[in-house]
Amino acid sequence: MSAHPRRSSLAVHVGAAVIGGNRPIVVQSMTNTDTADAEATAQQVRSLARAGSELVRITVNSDEAAAAVPHVRDRLDQMGVAVPLIGDFHFNGHKLLREHPACAEALAKYRINPGNVGRGSKRDPQFAEMIETACRHDKPVRIGVNWGSLDQDLLTRLMDENSRAAAPRSAQDVMRDAIVTSAVASAERARELGLREDRIVLSAKVSGVQDLIAVYRDMAARCRYPLHLGLTEAGMGSKGIVASTAGMSILLQEGIGDTIRVSLTPEPGGDRTQEVIVAQEILQTMGLRAFIPMVVACPGCGRTTSTYFQQLAQSIQAHVRHRMPEWRKAFDGVEDMTVAVMGCVVNGPGESKHASIGISLPGTGERPVAPVYEDGEKTVTLKGERIAEEFQALVERYVERRFVRKAAP
Repeated sequence: MSAHPRRSSLAVHVGAAVIGGNRPIVVQSMTNTDTADAEATAQQVRSLARAGSELVRITVNSDEAAAAVPHVRDRLDQMGVAVPLIGDFHFNGHKLLREHPACAEALAKYRINPGNVGRGSKRDPQFAEMIETACRHDKPVRIGVNWGSLDQDLLTRLMDENSRAAAPRSAQDVMRDAIVTSAVASAERARELGLREDRIVLSAKVSGVQDLIAVYRDMAARCRYPLHLGLTEAGMGSKGIVASTAGMSILLQEGIGDTIRVSLTPEPGGDRTQEVIVAQEILQTMGLRAFIPMVVACPGCGRTTSTYFQQLAQSIQAHVRHRMPEWRKAFDGVEDMTVAVMGCVVNGPGESKHASIGISLPGTGERPVAPVYEDGEKTVTLKGERIAEEFQALVERYVERRFVRKAAP
């Protein structure tokens, strides 16, 4: 799929990934393990990377966590997982980077929040120390402002200036301005300290959709740095998915955003990889990138009183996602494949013909047969008790036949 034009022409290299520079939008995620537990953290990073996260951020909040970072990197290398690691620093990042140089070197990028890097007279020296460490190790930095930890001195100053204006703006508008000003001014300060322009990524996280749209439109107009896009504290389940999709899709359609994260609160004991899948699906359904074959399935109606087609669609979706890491390694272009699983004769044959490979299952009262179409042509009709297994095998054979196998490294 061809990407829409990106706002940022600056390319920031983060390990093997590139943010901006008119490159494809990068998907990233974050662990929720205790980073001091190097094995658990490495295993979750591996899981996120396997799901498709191209960058993974880890919390670095203590001496124990900082000391564990090189071991996490080593363990990932042992497992053959090359995904770049980003260190998430708050409050004491300057100290941890200074006292743990192996951590500073093992990380591919640092995330700095200018709102809590220090207060008063400590703010600039501590921010400067982190930037100087990044320069010394040649690491890119994401300057990430969050409205929950916004620089209160800056906000107070802007509020005071607004109150004296002839036509004061709303407090919400001033808050939005403060978020963007903090990010852009911090980036300019980082450049004064020696950090190259092509080593800076900006973000401005808020939890309201309209705030997100307004803030990122303003930031895109005021700078040319690559932008990390995401709705913070989006929430759980469908609420978090809908809110993140609503806000980010508008901005992405306008060409704003070079890397995204969907910040979902997982269910207790839930799978962290859901946020990666949602991020990929946002980009893929918008036609910005292709990550995995799309499974097209009808919603069901009175013609589909059997749940068989739903079960088959779920089974095929799970199979495709499970097989994709191996398919991606072995074949070129398999992510562009579409698979249709339809429940009755109304739209089943038509949708199946439009898909790369599709099956039209019998609806209520229809003949108990399921025609299969490949590249628009009917190839076989399945019947009996093993339709699911047989169609899954047909999908495997289609991939083998249709896509070019990559040369061995």
